[in-house]
Amino acid sequence: MKTISTQVCIIGAGPSGLMLGQLLNDIGIDTIIVERASLDHVLSRVRAGVLEQGAVRLLERAGVGGRMHGEGLVHEGFAITCEDEIHRIDLAGLTGGQSVMVYGQTEVTRDLVDRRAETSGVTHYEVEAVELHDLDGDRPYVTCRVEGEELRIDCRFIAGCDGFHGASRRAVPESAIRTFEKVYPFGWLGILSDVPPVSHELIYASHSRGFALCSMRSMTRSRYYIQCNAGDSIDAWSDDQFWSELRRRLPPEIGEQLTTGPSFEKSIAPLRSFVAEPMRFGSLFLVGDAAHIVPPTGAKGLNLAASDVHYLFEGLQAYFGDSDSELLNAYSERALARVWRAVRFSWWMTTMLHRFPDHAPFERRILETELAYTLESDAAKSALAENYVGLPY
Repeated sequence: MKTISTQVCIIGAGPSGLMLGQLLNDIGIDTIIVERASLDHVLSRVRAGVLEQGAVRLLERAGVGGRMHGEGLVHEGFAITCEDEIHRIDLAGLTGGQSVMVYGQTEVTRDLVDRRAETSGVTHYEVEAVELHDLDGDRPYVTCRVEGEELRIDCRFIAGCDGFHGASRRAVPESAIRTFEKVYPFGWLGILSDVPPVSHELIYASHSRGFALCSMRSMTRSRYYIQCNAGDSIDAWSDDQFWSELRRRLPPEIGEQLTTGPSFEKSIAPLRSFVAEPMRFGSLFLVGDAAHIVPPTGAKGLNLAASDVHYLFEGLQAYFGDSDSELLNAYSERALARVWRAVRFSWWMTTMLHRFPDHAPFERRILETELAYTLESDAAKSALAENYVGLPY
């Protein structure tokens, strides 16, 4: 078995792993990233595209802000429709000028992959049999198989950025971890189509037939979603059926402007809320989806991963730069405080805007009243906007 050494071994080459690796490499902390999928697969994954300002600043610090600012779309508001009514949430006006950036996660990943190659960062793709060892001590290591060769990576710390189904969280003894989960009784059927978006801002639609979302990746590529049954099959939905159902859930003046076309990507995403506590186990730190999942309604998945990266980067920088462990020891507590706020917000938006098949009439009326109050109250809209643009970190 070949043995190599690094300061931080990062499991997973998604946006969080690549972002953390770049931030560390740029200040002289050595990292190795191992990823079970191929590079082509990593770059083909279609994910969310709304970035909080905190995530934007981290990407700038990682040296990948150029294309984002050139091609990304700054949004200072979004719409919530309720049957035929349209209400605009003025993010900038309600938060003192803050906004969000619409820039696809695939593009974020591509920019970080290119930046890592430019700065000679080491990433191994299509890695098999990843296992984490000796997490309780100060000399952990990772074993894996790279291109058929057995490899051992000695390190000081391991960052588990390998998602919900990755090896990192599985390496933690069940007795040492506590999990919280809510599975929602519906999914999102989503399509990508090379058609202009129906609006220059996102539209969240609450309708008696179910939720819908109109978003975009650019001014020529649209991303649309409709709430569907949890057990639905993609094969049961043709493009024509999707467009027809989406139009039904939008106010007529919006539906009439909808440009339709063939989809080139179609998927059904289950919705769940999940949190694992704590987020540190000895020399292992969980980051992003390895520690928490949120429904996409509040656009918090990638943004929560970015705040995790921020807290962990600060801790590792102080540890290796100043031999100061205080921030590293506080990582789990700091990250989880923000995670739970975002989990609450995502749960709240999901509950308020969707139709639950098992809700009694009383529950339906309460949620209708919650939405009406939110859209009528300046204080409630301000709270919505504050959470949507991202709480500080």
